[in-house]
Amino acid sequence: MTVTRRTLTLGLCATSLLAACGNGVGGRGASTIDARVDATLSQMYADYPGTRDLAAKSTGMLVMPLVTEAGFGIGGGFGRGALRVGGATVDYYSVAKASGGLQIGGKQYSHVLFFMTEDALQTFRRSPGYAAGANIEYAIPERGETLAAETTTSLAPVIAVIFGQAGLQIGATLEGVKYTRIIP
Repeated sequence: MTVTRRTLTLGLCATSLLAACGNGVGGRGASTIDARVDATLSQMYADYPGTRDLAAKSTGMLVMPLVTEAGFGIGGGFGRGALRVGGATVDYYSVAKASGGLQIGGKQYSHVLFFMTEDALQTFRRSPGYAAGANIEYAIPERGETLAAETTTSLAPVIAVIFGQAGLQIGATLEGVKYTRIIP
């Protein structure tokens, strides 16, 4: 595939747009990330009470308080968060997304990965960069609705709950997601 000047320009514009959005987790300090994780969990539990049961059944949770995505042909996304095991932060992670295809717009959202088995949690922690894939079951609750029963009784090793969406991004894309351990 050759990269045309137009594609390169669109990619640079998308990157600039993403940088201009700022995902609100600009403070790199651990205390800032932990405070945002606490606020995100409080919001999720208040808005979607069924997630309390999901959290109680999980062996760990990766909480991304705010992920910002933008794209115009080529797009990307970024956020920072913390891995909690037994209610305590054990590591900090960033998430980076890349996408390409017919797309335009930007959005922000929060998400939590619930590791439902010890093996899934250990695979995540041992990997140098965990790529989200087909082994994750997604639950995207609508405002005012509870999570469907199958998400709390699922046998999936990892369940992702996405909530707090803001913005608009439309299109059809291919994308990849990678979680990387960071030192805040």
